[in-house]
Amino acid sequence: MSRCLYNSSFENFINTDENSIFGALCDNYHGDALTTTREAWKSEISIIKGVLSKYAGKNGQVIFEYDIPRLDKRIDVVLLLNGIVFCVEFKVGESRILESDIDQVLDYALDLKNFHKFSQDNLIVPILVATKYHNSSTDIKMSVYDDRVVNPLVTGEAGISNLISKVLEKYPNEPEVNSDWIISPYAPTPTIIEAAKTLYESHSVEDITRHEADKVSTDATIAYILDVIQKSKENREKSICFVTGVPGAGKTLVGLDVAVRQTYQGQDKPIEDEGAVYLSGNGPLVAVLTEALAKDNYQKCRERSENKKLSDSRREVGKFIQIIHRYRDNMLAKIKNPVENGVLEIDTEKAVKLAQSGYGEVEHVAIFDEAQRSWTHKRLADYLKRGGTYGNKLKVTNFPMSEAAFLIWSLDQREDWATIICLVGGGQEINTGEAGIAEWIVALNEKFPHWNVYISPKLTEAEYAEGKVNELLEKNNKVTYSDHLHLAVSLRSYRAEKLSAFIHALLAIEPITAAELYKEIKDKYPIVLTRDMEKAKRWLHEKVRGTERTGVLITKESARFKPLGIHVLPSGDENAVHWFLEDKIDTRASNYLEDAATEIQVQGLELDYTCLLWDADMRYENGKWHFYRFNGQTKWVEQTPTSESKQDLIKYMLNAYRVLLTRARAGMVICVPEGNGNKTVSGFWEDSTRLPEYYNGTYEYLKSLGIEEI
Repeated sequence: MSRCLYNSSFENFINTDENSIFGALCDNYHGDALTTTREAWKSEISIIKGVLSKYAGKNGQVIFEYDIPRLDKRIDVVLLLNGIVFCVEFKVGESRILESDIDQVLDYALDLKNFHKFSQDNLIVPILVATKYHNSSTDIKMSVYDDRVVNPLVTGEAGISNLISKVLEKYPNEPEVNSDWIISPYAPTPTIIEAAKTLYESHSVEDITRHEADKVSTDATIAYILDVIQKSKENREKSICFVTGVPGAGKTLVGLDVAVRQTYQGQDKPIEDEGAVYLSGNGPLVAVLTEALAKDNYQKCRERSENKKLSDSRREVGKFIQIIHRYRDNMLAKIKNPVENGVLEIDTEKAVKLAQSGYGEVEHVAIFDEAQRSWTHKRLADYLKRGGTYGNKLKVTNFPMSEAAFLIWSLDQREDWATIICLVGGGQEINTGEAGIAEWIVALNEKFPHWNVYISPKLTEAEYAEGKVNELLEKNNKVTYSDHLHLAVSLRSYRAEKLSAFIHALLAIEPITAAELYKEIKDKYPIVLTRDMEKAKRWLHEKVRGTERTGVLITKESARFKPLGIHVLPSGDENAVHWFLEDKIDTRASNYLEDAATEIQVQGLELDYTCLLWDADMRYENGKWHFYRFNGQTKWVEQTPTSESKQDLIKYMLNAYRVLLTRARAGMVICVPEGNGNKTVSGFWEDSTRLPEYYNGTYEYLKSLGIEEI
């Protein structure tokens, strides 16, 4: 099964050799499991065998390493017995009960209750097993929230069987668990949707997204999208909207607003079967938005003396904001595998057909942020061929679609109607395998000609699909253009529009235009230049006031920043959360100006003031940009457009600077280092990887645009 590493009836599990079960777990786990994980599995198998020996004749199921749909959470063991869902988390070798471990198993239980359709009506019992713990819970009772989730129970290895027996005695007449429990659809309960709406509306999302779009323009865009959704519903059609906007224009805010407004449509309670979800492939963005909203809600609850955990707030906002890969993988789990003849088909044994959504997901409306970053066919096919990342069980050979095509296919599985909203950043594909917006249009033309297409006229410009949108849509007769799908910027957002144009001219090497634009914006939006990192830091410290945020930015191809006292922010979404959200007294915060974030970590988010540290990866030489990658040891290697992959790499490197140059809300300093011009007594360069000539051309070019030096 793709939803777990192993599942079986009680009887079959009891009669199967432990080594065979262990082998199945290892085989279904992609990659090499850690030794500690493998040893834990062996212990869990042995313990559960002993527990279930007294239930051999019962019609129950045992499930190891169960993935909760779309939440990227995996439960050690689930037991389905007498209508009760036992959610078991093991801490093998532990003799103490930690509060964090209790919270973990309770979170799993609540996620099942709130998002797992076939658990919503069943009793859920979370059990924490610290194998060397010598006591067991004696008080078995429901939580105070009246949600049919039992308060977490704790026990050691020896007490599991007795604890389960006591639960069965106390709740003897539970309705049977759905026979398709393991392939249950993701379906948020009305309770979690209402909680998410309350949480979202209690926070100023503008502060998080650094929204600066003119409210009238934003409202008009949202109204237009909601009208397309309504027409799709009335006519039982499939539609897709492409929304453009300059950096900082509020695309993310539009997406979040549409998700909430479509779900509620002006009512106090969510409209049944009308839901929408905001999806992004940008892990740091999702993590930062979720944590910011959740922390704000948690703090407000504390101020009102409400008993609420931060994990509850995270769960609530998780209804509206999710990682796109979880949505994609949940649909992949429903297809026939292997794929035959290049055609995707639903496997009816792995998917449940619902009355309205058919085999699609529960939402009618999916909002894809940064749609230009969806994966090419090659990248997605290669990823699925090897089984994804470590721990992913799903391997699909010969996958026939790009990510954009598959996402459209996923919504197309609905038998009634659906709408996709693609939020598009121009010239912001920054990673190998990101297809750009052209792939969406090609998919619509070739595979989904029955879909209505609504696009912003700006989508035809050079930054989108290399200016080929008109050509690609030439023979598509279901296209409607609307200015409402481009986020216009008012005078109070003057800087966003002019800054975007200035950065475009700077990178396009249009010095006259860039110089003119710089003169227009410099008084309201300071941009300064230096060769001294300490001067840059001092400038930032002098600019920020109160809770304003500042930070250092570098491209992921940058390599020689350590001599300047700068380190790269480690990968991992939790590091981005600390960098963006921690107080300025926390050394992990961006304001400390020690860890520099890359374009991968900051795309879609902004700071108030930034320092862009311009390394030798992109250099202005003889009137052109030249691109280099460091070999990790001794030298930079120039990248020339000798192949399609090299051309893509160069595009990504240029776009990386485009992203970083548009992250500051109020102003920025660009630091182009002087390099190291010193030689040893033997006449050799002290540091041949940081020669002044690697930086001088870029510095002189930026200086020639009139950028003020400090």
